[in-house]
Formats: sequence, C-alpha cells, structure tokens
Amino acid sequence: MRILAYHVQPYEVPAFEKWSKENNIEVVMDKGLITAESIEKAKGFDGITTQQVIPVKDEEIFKKMQEYGIKQISSRTAGVDMFDGKLAASYNVAITNVPRYSPNAIAEMAVTQAMSLLRNMNHIKTAMDSGDCSWDKRHIAREVRSCTVGIIGTGKIGLTAGKLFKGLGAKIIGYDKFKNPEAEDVLEYRENLEDLLKEADIISLHLPLFDDTYHLINKENLKLMKDGSILINTGRGALINIDDVIEALESGKLAGAGLDVLECETVYVNQKVAPEDVYCKCVVEKLRSMDNVIHTGHFAFFTETAVDNIVNTALDNIKKTEETGKLQNGTNM
Repeated sequence: MRILAYHVQPYEVPAFEKWSKENNIEVVMDKGLITAESIEKAKGFDGITTQQVIPVKDEEIFKKMQEYGIKQISSRTAGVDMFDGKLAASYNVAITNVPRYSPNAIAEMAVTQAMSLLRNMNHIKTAMDSGDCSWDKRHIAREVRSCTVGIIGTGKIGLTAGKLFKGLGAKIIGYDKFKNPEAEDVLEYRENLEDLLKEADIISLHLPLFDDTYHLINKENLKLMKDGSILINTGRGALINIDDVIEALESGKLAGAGLDVLECETVYVNQKVAPEDVYCKCVVEKLRSMDNVIHTGHFAFFTETAVDNIVNTALDNIKKTEETGKLQNGTNM
C-alpha cells in the first residue's frame, strides 16, 4: 500500500514518519495542495490525505481520481465543507474526516478566550502599555462562576467545553438538534436556540457548517442575546455574520468576542502574509483594532496531542478502507 499526503506541514512530519514505520506502509509527503494539476502526483497510490482550507471543488480532481482508481480523500480535518461532496460522489470518491482528535484542544481555547474576555485582558494590556495602571471601572472583571454558559453544539468538543466551564463554577445550558445523552450530567438542554440566546452570558459555538447553520449568529439572533454577553466561535467561521457581530461589539450589545475562525480565513490561515495584502481582503485589521476581540487565527486545534491524533486517524482511515472496503469516519457524500 502507498499513501500520498498532500499539504504536509513540518509539525506533522514526525507523526507521519512514526505511523509509516509502525504500520510498514509507505507514506510520501508533499507540501503542495490538492489541485487539478497536483492530483496527477497521486497516480500509482492507493490513497491520499490532505489538510487544507483551500477548496477542493474542481471536477478535474475527482475525474482523475476515478481514472487512477483512488476512491477516497482522507481529510485531516473535522469539517469537510471545503470539498464538493456531490461532485466527489458523482465520481465515486468519498470524503472521510477526523471527527474526533483532541476535543480538549479546541474546548480549552474556547475557555481561554472566554476567561481573557471576562478579565478584560486586552483592555488592561492597552492601558498598561500606555502607563495607566489605575483600577478603572472599565477593567473590573466578572467571575466565571457568576455566568451562565450556553453551549451550541453538544458533541464531543462542545461537551468537553461544557465540562471545563462547569469545573470553574459556571451554570451550563446547551442547545443541539440532536441531544447528546452523555451531556445530561453536565448541562441543561434548552428546547430552542432562542431560549439559550436569551439566557446565556457566554455563548460558545461548536457546530459543523451546514446550510442551516450558515450565519446562525446574525443581526436578528444577536438582538435576543443579553446586553454585555460574550460570543466565542471555535467552530467554523461562517457560523457567524461577522459584520453583524462587529456592529454588536461596537454598540456594546456584545461585551466581547473570541474568534478562532473567520469566514474569510483562507487568505491568511497557516500562511506568512503581508498585512497590507490580507487586511484589505478581510476584517482582520478591524478586529485587531478592537480591545474587546480576541482573534487567534485558527490555532484552537494546534496542540501536540491533536496533531498526532489527526495524522494517525487520517492514515488509519485509508488503511482500514483499503483493508475492509468500508469507509471510516466519513460518508460517501
């Protein structure tokens, strides 16, 4: 068996090498993305894997995969909205993912952002950088135990975030179309999104991106939220309408926002970019100027444990699919 790994990053190399040695399977690492041109490199391989936010929606990619007898792209991601699933399926190509790697990695970032916003860390740093160390009322903080945290999306990551917030003393409520039986000891479900938005002091998003979750947080839903509430998004960028969120931040409707992901992030994520090239295309410059925003550039997942789990699971998906003929951790979309 031979596997071609696209868009391999330096931090992933040790995990690829270890898995290859332990499984006695050749893994060829390539730095490039999957494109209509680069897919030709996959000829002669049994499976391919990639980790990219750049769309994989060119018909030529799937056409050539079918020609080469490659039936699966094993994505080293949880979300798969960067792939054209219907087009892939029309060429009998399945997209598999890594639905669980380290829920703690992303959950901990959500808690970290919420804590930093509750404690006004950006405001304090800005004041201290100017020599102002006075105990101004603008810097007085709220304690987590005084807050109600609303978890939207109560899968593994959302549930883990709920556990962490609860460990700090917060009241935890949740909303999900599909209730998680494991969540009953951690949170109280609300029957609809509106009730959760009205009650929560901190709202943390842990949803996949589908048509019905696109811009879930928008002008109308923001009106339902408490004045001075905090919004955290470590899910997918397009879960929120960023223009509406910025407006709510500027008006004071939102006290703060922790944003690890943005809808426009493909222009800067995991790249070295010139600020003048990025900021004119995205809202990053605006967000960077706001002391009530923490923007972390899609780093929530980025821990040693998570990277090992992602690489191992993605490669295991290919191995098991080839051995059994059955897809792992994904569906033929």
